[in-house]
Amino acid sequence: MTVIGQSVQRVDAASKVKGEAQYPGDMNLENQVYMKILFAGRPHAIIHRIDTSQAEQVDGVIAVFTAKDVPVNEYGLIMPDQPVLCGPGSSKPYAERVRFVGDQVALIVAESEEIAARARDLIKVEYEDLPVIADPFEALKESAPRLHPERDSNLFCHYRIRKGDVETAFAQADVIIEGEYHTPVQEHAYLQPEAGIGMIDEQGRVTVYVAGQWAHEDQEQIAHALGLPLEQVRVVYPAIGGAFGGREDMSVQIVLALAAWRLHQRGINRPVKIVWSREESIIGHHKRHPYHIKTRWGATKEGKIIAAEVELVTDGGAYAYTSTKVMGNATLMCTGPYEIPNVKVDSYAVYTNNIPNGAFRGFGGPQGAFAAELQMNKLAEKLQIDPVELRLRNLLKEGSLLSVGTPLPRGVSISEVVEACALKAGWVKDEEGWKAPKPSPADPSRPYLRRGMGFACAFKNVGFSFGAPEQSWATVELRGGSEIEQAVVYHAGADVGQGAHTVFAQIAADALNLPIEKIRLVVSDTAFTQTSGSASASRMTFMAGNAIRGAAAAALEKWKNEDRPATATYQYRPPRTTPYDPETGKSEPNFAYGYVAEAVELEVDEETGQIAVCNVICADDVGHAVNPQMVQGQIEGAVVQAAGYAILENFIQQNAVPLTRTLSTYLIPTILDIPDHVESLILEYPDPIGPYGARGMGEMPYLPFAPAVASALHNATGVWFDEFPLIPERVLRGLGKLDG
Repeated sequence: MTVIGQSVQRVDAASKVKGEAQYPGDMNLENQVYMKILFAGRPHAIIHRIDTSQAEQVDGVIAVFTAKDVPVNEYGLIMPDQPVLCGPGSSKPYAERVRFVGDQVALIVAESEEIAARARDLIKVEYEDLPVIADPFEALKESAPRLHPERDSNLFCHYRIRKGDVETAFAQADVIIEGEYHTPVQEHAYLQPEAGIGMIDEQGRVTVYVAGQWAHEDQEQIAHALGLPLEQVRVVYPAIGGAFGGREDMSVQIVLALAAWRLHQRGINRPVKIVWSREESIIGHHKRHPYHIKTRWGATKEGKIIAAEVELVTDGGAYAYTSTKVMGNATLMCTGPYEIPNVKVDSYAVYTNNIPNGAFRGFGGPQGAFAAELQMNKLAEKLQIDPVELRLRNLLKEGSLLSVGTPLPRGVSISEVVEACALKAGWVKDEEGWKAPKPSPADPSRPYLRRGMGFACAFKNVGFSFGAPEQSWATVELRGGSEIEQAVVYHAGADVGQGAHTVFAQIAADALNLPIEKIRLVVSDTAFTQTSGSASASRMTFMAGNAIRGAAAAALEKWKNEDRPATATYQYRPPRTTPYDPETGKSEPNFAYGYVAEAVELEVDEETGQIAVCNVICADDVGHAVNPQMVQGQIEGAVVQAAGYAILENFIQQNAVPLTRTLSTYLIPTILDIPDHVESLILEYPDPIGPYGARGMGEMPYLPFAPAVASALHNATGVWFDEFPLIPERVLRGLGKLDG
């Protein structure tokens, strides 16, 4: 009996429930020492001098490292624009500058965490403060200081889409809706702050035990910064306490490796451990990008959208991180899953002195969808057409051309997803079209409460996009005599809590026709696995599934030929994608997509501005649910996290200094804040090239949630809210009950 489609128990369930799973912060090795980091603490300055003499004299301090100790003092996923350590003495131009409060200046290694912290506070740094640029529009001005003086502008990425003739189409439109939208910064707030151990292993390799999302990318970044060959660096992922894109970029990986390596050169072979506090985590890793989106859409009175023009400006923060990839998604998704014949989009990513922004669940999709779906709902209101009906008249279908002038890959199911969600949420269809359910009756005893229903939908890429090299390797080793007694699966893919390793085991068991108990996983260790790509872009099941199936088939063939043990390695490469054309934006952006729709019912207190989400219907086409219970968990988890984004989480930076740097000032949802009810509609329209037809789905439920909430709030109050989070002050101000 196949285990595909079955809710088998997670391979890590027992160890996590029993508290036996080892996260990086739990690990302790014999004779280890401890590290602390001196952060800049200011958003923009030149370091003229660092005096570490007093720190080095503290009893128990083993070493202090600064920029001069980093052989190649740079890193960055997209471009190497960030120093590992800021300060004088390195070969990287302008590395003596700090550009945000979380830039790292010095490392202190000591016998205890307390000693390291005390020594850190004794380091004297001579700063020359520079003008702070905290607003991307200010940063774009010709007179603005250059955050990276080697560049001629603070603008570091610009995409264009030109399809059809937008101005002619607007002249022919019966209705034009204009909007300006702002989406906020969001903190990942994963359970496990950054932590790890650096050491020299028994083969002399610089080894880091850490939580990340792409072990081989971490390996490459470490090797580059230390000037070492790849084979001299090993990265191992223990259990990972959440990621959501926040662990794609470096935090403690390089500095742990640097400290262990430099100590080894001094004849000190002791493991180095670090665990960030929550405050260090909040200032030290990137956030979700805020977006400013200005847009206008035109439609005919029959409800056909004929033109869309969009300008997106995003605050990249101090360094590029994955801004170019995030903005690629936002640029594509800001016109929604709709076939629009005339499209003009310009998007801009800009350096500021704010905390860098990067990947976060949906990366660019939630921002683009917020504008697109509110535009659609405003058009529906203006045209007096039901919002579901209007969507179904415009949704992408097989063969439809995207804004970038190419068709979607086969397997387009957005219409079916929208219909399923609408029916479950109470919409009805008759000969005149779709009609929304009537609002819930008001409670006469609580006249200050208003109820509303909102609807939104979206599409989400699966896998790397816009020409980024995409691949995944797997190795399967079959052991036994006359029959297979054990199958060992080697795969580097990170399980960041989503259950990827359980899916690996299920797919291997099915491909080999073995009980899942005979599958052993060797995962997330660069010493034993080849690259898997990142645990991001909803790609891991899709990519790893195809790779493991390929390796399993090849291993079985060897087994049939009496090869014992039978070992085979397979590289899966999906159809190629292409980058945006610099003038027109024409591209083949993605090789697969998932499709989602959400209906949200909420209650708003017009006296306090408090919002309570009563019911969420979330319909997702997952292609094939390899493990339905884990799919449901992903839907519910995404909805809760998106509820925090839409309603509660208010990250505040003042002149590029974060004020909400603890979980007592940056509020994430608790049990009292989550939706009362979430209904997961798991739809299965197979993707033609996905393993068993599976699509990636971990990000999809995030995309339409905020616009569905804003639309439900409008349905309840008659007021459109074009920015969020919808904290009580913003709601009351929008309702005219709060000045300012």
